Amino acid sequence: MNGLSEAQLANLTERLRQRKALLLAEIRSGLDRAQVPHYAELLGGGGDAGDESVAALLRHVADAEIARDIGEVRDITAAEGRVAAGLFGACTDCGDEIGYARLSAYPSAKRCLRCQQHREKTQAPSKYTQR
Repeated sequence: MNGLSEAQLANLTERLRQRKALLLAEIRSGLDRAQVPHYAELLGGGGDAGDESVAALLRHVADAEIARDIGEVRDITAAEGRVAAGLFGACTDCGDEIGYARLSAYPSAKRCLRCQQHREKTQAPSKYTQR
């Protein structure tokens, strides 16, 4: 497993499992809250434009939190797949070992630090890029 001891691998897989369970609970909670009448509806027409803006902002923040959590669950699921395939701890770009310190800080990491830094430099949107 690319330099990971059995204890290190067990620790990381348990942390992945726990984080995934927490995120799934948060997603369920967020979706349950989405079933509650929208904030603007709770105002019952008695609010002003500012109240409606705040209600819309809260809804967008809640949606963004759910989307972020879903993305992290996907990353964890992919990491679990790499564990099952015996590839956990190997960079998906270059195949080199991902250091335990990096995996300890970010257990679902799929790239070594060098490849991740390269990706961020080359794939990050530029402030000059037109959308």
